[in-house]
Amino acid sequence: MDTEKVIDYTYIKQIIEAIIFASDTPLTQNKILGIIEDIKADDVLKAIDQLNADYESTGRTFRISKIGGGYQLVTLAEFSRYIKKMYRGKAKPRLSQAALEALAIVAFKQPISRPDIDQIRGVNSDGVVKTLLERNLVTIAGRAEGAGRPLLYGTTAEFLRYFGVNEITDLPKPKEIDELLSSGQEELPLQIEVAEEEEVETVDDQAE
Repeated sequence: MDTEKVIDYTYIKQIIEAIIFASDTPLTQNKILGIIEDIKADDVLKAIDQLNADYESTGRTFRISKIGGGYQLVTLAEFSRYIKKMYRGKAKPRLSQAALEALAIVAFKQPISRPDIDQIRGVNSDGVVKTLLERNLVTIAGRAEGAGRPLLYGTTAEFLRYFGVNEITDLPKPKEIDELLSSGQEELPLQIEVAEEEEVETVDDQAE
């Protein structure tokens, strides 16, 4: 008679915690299932829920969050200012206001062509779109119908990571995101891999 294999959730939790901690990008559920044998999707969700409950009950400063379609360890927002100080001078340059403006347009109007981005912004966006492509925040999503069939642009998984969200629908409303972007990106969710930080000292000094 066949017997159902007993799953050691304690060990499964340890494996999932280890591989998520070791990964520098969000791990999808399918990726986790491909690494760990003999478990189901529900087992992954159960283990992650238990890990987060463990972190909360023991006062840990991080959680496993679903970002960009995968799972990643993220720090709690209340500790962001200290991590920013630690990474001061080591992070990549921030995006310009023009690039952030174009990025917000792509996020809420995608798929969208560069001429349409230009029309909304009122200026040529060739340079900023190129920057967004280089930063892997937008990608080519096809071609528009009609004259010239211009390229269409959409956001990427890296864009979701940048904002610390799992899906586009999780983003703030356009007006709210515009306020976040114009405030210098200081309030964007902070992940263990801290990105886009510059001039933190000035902001912190003002806060103090």
